[in-house]
Amino acid sequence: MNAAAVTVRPVQTKADRKAFVDLAWQVYQDDPAWVPPLKDEVHGLITPGRNPWFEHARAQLWLAERDGQPVGRISAQVDDLVLTHMGAGTGQWGMFEALDADAAAALIGTAEQWLGDQGMARALGPFSLSIWDEPGLEIEGFAEAPTVMMAHHRPEYRRWIEAAGHAKARDLLTYEVDIAHWSDLMIDRLVKAGERSARIRIRKVDKSRFTQEAEIILNLLNDAWSGNWGFVPLTESEIAYAGKKLKPIIYEDLVRVAEYDGEPVAFMITLPDINELIRDLDGRLVPFGWAKLLWRLRKPRVRRARVPLMGVASKLHGTRIASQLAFMLIEHTRRACVAKFGIETGEFGWILEDNKGMLSIAELPSARVNHRYLVYEKALS
Repeated sequence: MNAAAVTVRPVQTKADRKAFVDLAWQVYQDDPAWVPPLKDEVHGLITPGRNPWFEHARAQLWLAERDGQPVGRISAQVDDLVLTHMGAGTGQWGMFEALDADAAAALIGTAEQWLGDQGMARALGPFSLSIWDEPGLEIEGFAEAPTVMMAHHRPEYRRWIEAAGHAKARDLLTYEVDIAHWSDLMIDRLVKAGERSARIRIRKVDKSRFTQEAEIILNLLNDAWSGNWGFVPLTESEIAYAGKKLKPIIYEDLVRVAEYDGEPVAFMITLPDINELIRDLDGRLVPFGWAKLLWRLRKPRVRRARVPLMGVASKLHGTRIASQLAFMLIEHTRRACVAKFGIETGEFGWILEDNKGMLSIAELPSARVNHRYLVYEKALS
């Protein structure tokens, strides 16, 4: 290990932000499972004025350097909505990358100090930047590339974070299932019974009414997830922002809304694994990345799809109709994935380890946990 001292300094300039984003390419240059993110998306995430998360939160970014060269990065953030919904004094950290243990220790210590100076009593992370972005540290599934909107990390990070005194708060799980060859007689009967019911309608979203559809789905999301650990509601600005970002990768066949007696009460968003389409772009959309990506998005042919968001109205939680609607959404979307997109594998998640309702749905026949993420907490003295 290089014996030169590590220095940590705040990100202040445009050049600093570029170094902050670009560091990931150095960290993962020899990792075949890493998928380079689109750099413009990462810059958008961390830039006030582009990401409406900053309307209710503040973040500080740092770079760790040795001999003037970046060797790590981290963020620390205070979110007013987290303070309201997760408890006063709950600060968060994330965007963590490091090339060695010394850089990791210096960065984590710096983030903890800043959170303490902000009056926080507890550090929770990693979140990049919120639970709606890339939550948790990957601790299982390193050999497999992550699907769209999921994180990938170095195995050493777990040891380095725990050495700094951080302990488990929650595990987040993703499940993989062979959707091309999946069937279950009991679920099939449940789905067919629902299809015969005049009270139930499973419909595709209408992209010509995208703004209204996005509002229906994301308001349902806020309601359905409101009882989950870590839940923070999406604001109106964030709903509009998420809708704008997701629109290019939304396909009507893969996003469904369930109506009961004419009222939208459940939804499921399925995304083709866009990581398969951007992997060779190396994070760049210019000069030719835009054209390549737009062409590929016209009719994506990918091996995997991910269900990042699914929910049933809270008033139906624990009822038979809730399970029936969930399995109907899954089956209708599964058929389209296989028949229209050639998708073979579905991934559900992330799902909290103690969310028994969602786990019972995700644990379909032949399903297996393919990735596990860990959210840490630490009391700040």
